[in-house]
Amino acid sequence: MENIKAKKKYGQNFLIDSTVLNRIIQAMPKGDNYVVEIGPGLGDLTKNLVKYKDMTAYEVDTDLIGILGSKFEEEIVSNRLKIVHKDVLTAWDEQKTLHEGKYDLIANLPYYIATNIILRALEDANCEHIIVMIQKEVAEKFTAKVNNKEFSSLGIIAQLLTTDSKILFDVPPESFNPAPKVVSSVLYLKKDLTKSISKDFKKFLKACFSQPRKKLLKNISSLIDKEILHKIFIELNIDENTRPHEVSASLYSQMYTKVKNGRNESTRG
Repeated sequence: MENIKAKKKYGQNFLIDSTVLNRIIQAMPKGDNYVVEIGPGLGDLTKNLVKYKDMTAYEVDTDLIGILGSKFEEEIVSNRLKIVHKDVLTAWDEQKTLHEGKYDLIANLPYYIATNIILRALEDANCEHIIVMIQKEVAEKFTAKVNNKEFSSLGIIAQLLTTDSKILFDVPPESFNPAPKVVSSVLYLKKDLTKSISKDFKKFLKACFSQPRKKLLKNISSLIDKEILHKIFIELNIDENTRPHEVSASLYSQMYTKVKNGRNESTRG
């Protein structure tokens, strides 16, 4: 391995297990989508991906840019690989997308911004598949279903925006250098490119889950008059003692529409 230490501030854990790398490659979606990688590190996954697809890798760490540049000189010269030295969240803010055409995001993500990256990829209209290695408990949140204690706004957003979401396999700490303190999982999401959700809906979900173990009614009462809320719960056949994780994604959509209309009516009135 190159003589470079993983940096804590970038949440770096370099994947060193070739079996895991091969399993990620095998999970690559068929088709001719472009590939985007975030945080290529020392390029172990990059090396495997670029054999199959043209791709762009976003790397924030200046020290790694030089290593990647010399390691992939041939691929860069032949335009099979583009390395962008930039924080990926900044790139999204500036460009709105990480690639101009349809692409798949395949990456071993830094834990500390993994949730944020997945949410941005779900919002990015050009991103179709997401295959990312993240902390197991975060992967479980994105794949959780109604009535599961882990079911939260992340599971709802994933369900509303994808046609498929699952954990492909778990990865033990010793597959990395340095070894993280947690088990990782490879998460797979296939997006429904016709769907999108608004920022306002996300705010609504945040309120719904502000105190996940409390009653849903109490959590939302900060948003809208209690009387209107009682009416909505009756219309949707939701028990007033229901907790946030006991309501399905489609019911949350319906509830949001009614809450929004209710708010509009009360402001008009």
